Amino acid sequence: MESTVLGCSHRNPISLFGNQSHLGHPPISVAHIPTSTPHFVTKGLKKVFSRGCISKSYDDGSFSSTIAEGYSSKCESLGIRKCECHDRFRELVPYVEAWTWQKLRVEERVQALKRGEDMDDCLVVLQHPPVYTLGTRSSNDFLKFDVENPPFELHRTERGGEVTYHGPGQLVMYPILNLRHHQMDLHWYLRSLEEVVIRALWSACEIRANRIEGLTGVWVGHEKVAAIGVRVSRWITYHGLALNVSTNLAPFADIVPCGIANYSVTSLSKLLEAGSDLSLEHGASRYKHPDVLVDTVHQSLLSEFSRIFQVELVPHSSPRP
Repeated sequence: MESTVLGCSHRNPISLFGNQSHLGHPPISVAHIPTSTPHFVTKGLKKVFSRGCISKSYDDGSFSSTIAEGYSSKCESLGIRKCECHDRFRELVPYVEAWTWQKLRVEERVQALKRGEDMDDCLVVLQHPPVYTLGTRSSNDFLKFDVENPPFELHRTERGGEVTYHGPGQLVMYPILNLRHHQMDLHWYLRSLEEVVIRALWSACEIRANRIEGLTGVWVGHEKVAAIGVRVSRWITYHGLALNVSTNLAPFADIVPCGIANYSVTSLSKLLEAGSDLSLEHGASRYKHPDVLVDTVHQSLLSEFSRIFQVELVPHSSPRP
């Protein structure tokens, strides 16, 4: 494989997740939640405990280097790969800066492969200032503004999928994984990214998310809450997923998000506000504070990513992003 792009528009209908025995328990997806459960049932902020091979201390909501004694050796004995976690989830990192950084990390790993060497996987978590991005084959027909005078930065990238928007309040995850050590199956990879979000929304605030057959991404009902667009070069992944947590949704009105006109876009804060009458007395108001919501969902995303991809997230300080 030289390079492949897959993204947030249409996909071929396949089994929703394939073989999931490595996950340790059945996925929390629409088929596994009782039909009587409403789309969103808030019960106050839930503490997210370490699961799988991930060790975290969230004194200020950030990924910490606190690791229990014997923890790393246990992960190694289980054959679990290390994954550098570049956690800047509270920062607004310029898109071009993060994009350039990803391409450099991918090229390092491609060159290592040519030398017969291996490098750890990598995960970057961040937010972006307002920006529109296009996939490699995106159509300008899905833009409702003049491309010569866009309301925000506009970049055509090498990822799959159509146009999308990134902005403050949206958590973005860019995994750089060597699929040779996971599954060399691009549809499995996309479904795995979807599963990270589906599980995280349930574990963080008990929002029941779902897939829609034939499409890539994550929905709550028929409203899209997370977009996915990736590129794979020599089985090394980059680009990734974007989850609307407390995002201002107004900029989506200037595009046809992911080229899908018959579905709307939503955010977790909007869903929780709409479902506030279902909340219990304690904790309902706390969800309305965007920073608290972002912190909580961020913790859950890291935990579920570690579990689903069976990696040990290692806090890493490096040149920016």
